[in-house]
Amino acid sequence: MKGRRRKNWIHPKVLYIGLSCVCVLLVVLSFRFSDQFASAKAVVGDLVAPMQKGINAIGKSISDQFELFDSKENLMDENQKLKEQVNTLSYNNKILANENKELESYRELLDLNKKYPDYPKVAATIISRDGNNWFNIFYIDKGKKDGVDVDMNVISGNGLVGIVSEAGDHYAKVRAIIDDKSNVSAMFEKSGETCIVKGNLTSIYNGYIDVEMISNTAKVKEGDEIVTSHVSDKFLQGLSVGYVRDIKEDDSSLTKTAHLTPSVNFDQLEYVMVITQLKNASEIGEISNDD
Repeated sequence: MKGRRRKNWIHPKVLYIGLSCVCVLLVVLSFRFSDQFASAKAVVGDLVAPMQKGINAIGKSISDQFELFDSKENLMDENQKLKEQVNTLSYNNKILANENKELESYRELLDLNKKYPDYPKVAATIISRDGNNWFNIFYIDKGKKDGVDVDMNVISGNGLVGIVSEAGDHYAKVRAIIDDKSNVSAMFEKSGETCIVKGNLTSIYNGYIDVEMISNTAKVKEGDEIVTSHVSDKFLQGLSVGYVRDIKEDDSSLTKTAHLTPSVNFDQLEYVMVITQLKNASEIGEISNDD
């Protein structure tokens, strides 16, 4: 069996020491014989300079890429934080808007309470309505246990909303003056001339309520306020119904007709007040049932 060929092998430590000595020797010689090595330095410099320039360019490019990557990461983090802040602010703004709307509604009820100080009232929240865009028939969260009963007047905004048509222990049903079945005995606040405010859902879609049975001799004009009449058997006297417009004479009769801009916005109701006092029919004597 042939013996293995012996390899020439230099120990790394010896190689390291040898190279170190060579480097030290070169450094010493470069300082000791700087003039003699000047040309050699120049040649080496000419060779190394372009390489060094390229290496520096590559290094700078790599450094820029890392900085760009870090910048993108930072921007993405900041963008995410800003999105979270925007979402939080948006949510808080919605809450504030709802609170402001609710506060405004309470202010309106307070002003309405001051407008009719002689009547006892209870505030209520609308909990449901019949299936259309208008609050012609709706339900509130107050009932007999809260002093609410049938035929009590309901107000909101700047005036009359309607009348309680049904009452349970903890709820009540309200028929608004815009409903097709509603007829309100009313009068012009300044002149005292009487009229009938007749509910009509078709009319309220056009922004008004119909007014009928105005005397041809009545001295009324555009913008006059109409309020509930003293001859109404269910509605308390003096509640604002709205403001008259489009007055027309009927050639075939002795009356005029008109339109009424209601005192209440009937497509945005949320809170109402129920006047917990019934109209005393004995005060008006024998009248026709117009309500």
